[in-house]
Amino acid sequence: MANNNIGSKRLVVGAHYGLRDWMAQRLTAIIMAIYTVILLVVFLTGNNFSYEGWAGLFSHQWFKIATFVTFVSLFYHAWVGMRDVWMDYVTGSVALRLVFQMATIVWLIGCAGWAAQIIWRA
Repeated sequence: MANNNIGSKRLVVGAHYGLRDWMAQRLTAIIMAIYTVILLVVFLTGNNFSYEGWAGLFSHQWFKIATFVTFVSLFYHAWVGMRDVWMDYVTGSVALRLVFQMATIVWLIGCAGWAAQIIWRA
């Protein structure tokens, strides 16, 4: 019998996350880089490095939103990376891999909630 794994009738298996995850990693990295540049500009052009100065910066709603978007980008970036680590290196048991992935999701959602609480607390 002929091998049908070559050409247009090739049997393709797997999660097919490649391009989408590659783009997500790049987009989240760009968001984090832009936020880092904003922080550097504020830091290098500022003259009030006290608690009041930083609290004043974070009192603006646009800065709170930018900070939270950056945190969400960081958490999604971490999720894509950790999911790939679990899929690549936990090969013995699908159930164990699922436990690790669920623990990662719970941890990252908890971190996002904690970040929101810190950013928007009075």
